This record gives sequence, C-alpha cells and structure tokens, in this order.
Amino acid sequence: MGLLIYLNGKLVPEKEAKVSIFDHGLLYGDGVFEGIRGYNGRIWKLDEHLSRLYNSAKAIMLEVPLNFYDLKNAIVQTVRANKLKDSYIRVVVTRGAGDLGLDPSKCRVPTLFIIAGTIQLYPEVLYEKGLDVVTVGTKRNLTESVSPSIKSLNYLNNILAKIEANNAGAAEGLMLNHLGYVSECTGENIFTVRNNSLYTPPVYAGVLEGVTRNIVKEIAAGIGLKVVEKNMTRHDIFTADECFLTGTAAEIVPVVSLDKRIIGTGKPGETTKRIRKEFSFLTREEGVPVYE
Repeated sequence: MGLLIYLNGKLVPEKEAKVSIFDHGLLYGDGVFEGIRGYNGRIWKLDEHLSRLYNSAKAIMLEVPLNFYDLKNAIVQTVRANKLKDSYIRVVVTRGAGDLGLDPSKCRVPTLFIIAGTIQLYPEVLYEKGLDVVTVGTKRNLTESVSPSIKSLNYLNNILAKIEANNAGAAEGLMLNHLGYVSECTGENIFTVRNNSLYTPPVYAGVLEGVTRNIVKEIAAGIGLKVVEKNMTRHDIFTADECFLTGTAAEIVPVVSLDKRIIGTGKPGETTKRIRKEFSFLTREEGVPVYE
C-alpha cells in the first residue's frame, strides 16, 4: 500500500497523484517548496518552515492556495493519514498549468501538493565517521539573479554542483560565490568551530537561511559558544578545529576533510557531537502534535 498524497485539497493514493504536463513547475521550475521533519509524532519547526515558504512565494509573486492556518492543518492531516511517527514532509506550490510560453499570468490556478514519507539522506556510518567534501567549480547563484533565499523548484545550480561532487567521489560539494567566498554545500549550510567560536557564512554570501542553521546558532549560544557570521574562505575551513553541515534532511553531519585536507583531528569533534546531542533532544520534545 502506497502513501496518501495531499493534492489540491484532497488526499489521494500516490498512484493517482498526478499533475498536468503543462504545469510550469515541471516545464520551468516555477514554484517553491519546503522540506519539513516530523519527530516522535510532532512536526518540527512547522511555523518557521511555512513562513519561509510564504516568503519565497511572495518573492516570485506566487499565491499559495491556502492560508497559513489551513496549510498547517493540511500538513498535519497528511502526516496523520499516513500514520507516521517520524516523517519527512515535502510541501510544493507550483505556478500551475499554463501554455508552453513563459508567461506566468497564463497559469490560472496554482498547484499544491504535500508528500509525507520518510528520508535517510546519509548512511549512519557517515554521521559517525564524518563526510569528505570537495570544492566544486559551479558557483552559487548570484543573489541579484536567482536569489538563494528563495527556496524555488529550480535547483539546477545545486544539482550541477552535486554532479561534480559525485564525479569526484565525495559525499558533498562545497559551493563558492562569485567572489570566491564560501557559500554553502549543495543542500546544506556549513559551520566551522575554532577557539570556542562558531562561524558560518552570512546570508548575503549566497546562503539559504536554513531553519536548522538558525536552531544550531541558538544551541551554540546556549552552550557558551560565540556565534559569528562572516565571509569565509576555503582556508578558514582547512584550518578549523571542526566542521559540520546542517539541513532539515541531513540534520547535523560532521565534515572531516575538504579537498583532501584533514580538518582538525580527522574525526567528528566534541563540539559537533554536543550540538548534535542538544539538537536531537529538542526534536524529540518540541513541535506541532500530529496525534492528540
């Protein structure tokens, strides 16, 4: 038995969940999305994810078919219908079906669908041993072109970088911006630890302001780390005491090398482990309940 998918106001079996081949989300990547996690029967940071979804939609002048409250309820309903305790939820809003031209005004009704399933982005062994990362040649989108702050369906920039990382035999690829500063990896934000301080690139470096990124900053401040947002170079990562990536799907995953340079001891660091532990505790205790 497959999943039940929320599609334009109805829960339908996944085999019946279909969109038009003229949908501009498919033809042009015209739409926005969010990936959200559920833990222990609760949906983690749902308001924060939906706020980002509505901000992304506003930036591309796309109207989300449901208001904030109704979309929250639709997400809870979808998770509950699939009887999930721990889940990965994908919320997608596209421009809708139009013609073969670019004009978004030809798309009269946006498409909304919600998938609630599970995900395992990296095998558990990589959380224990850490990732090997390479710098890729594909530069992060200019903020003046397609802003990385918009979580759009057009992820080709990230996908090209992921292809490079795959071809190099690395678990992840580090993307630089057009000025040569560190931006983020293909699907995660990046942090380093040095001298009791936590560093991460600023949003203007071409970074998606990750929900997990913000939580990690709060955790770090709570355990006595100084949190600094600054432009970073690869040298800052080469010479860091520790490094890790954050993302909704990845959660918090240690990095032990960049471009064959060993970071710190070459093993997940103690600060990274502590932040992971604090994060895991929060995810099990907080969130919007699915089953009441």
